Amino acid sequence: MVPVNKQSHLRPLSTINQVNKSISILKSKPKIKRSMWSRRAQEYDAKITSGKIYELAEVVRDLNKGDDLMVDQSYSERQLFEKAYERILSEFQIVMDLSLEDTKKKLDKALKRNLEIQAPKTETKDQEPVVAPE
Repeated sequence: MVPVNKQSHLRPLSTINQVNKSISILKSKPKIKRSMWSRRAQEYDAKITSGKIYELAEVVRDLNKGDDLMVDQSYSERQLFEKAYERILSEFQIVMDLSLEDTKKKLDKALKRNLEIQAPKTETKDQEPVVAPE
């Protein structure tokens, strides 16, 4: 069960079809609003606490900055993103019956996060250390 609102009412878990639609929302282009941050933050928080998985996916998509997290996000923006990301991650994990790591990879792939960072790491493991001649 997933919280619907602050009074701790619960809704049933999403279906696999709802999760798949959420993934397509995550893959879609972010909708950037030009209103004041305080107003957008209230809207994002309302969507997060609404308990609706599609609205949660929209928040994650819109606040996702890919690998440039530190560059463009304020502290409060990062906090909202992490709150929404953790909620959608936990629901995806339960519905898709995957490990946390596999669910995270699937979610990050949909968001195009960390793909460039992971590739070089696997390459460096295969290389032997270079020893300088004496």
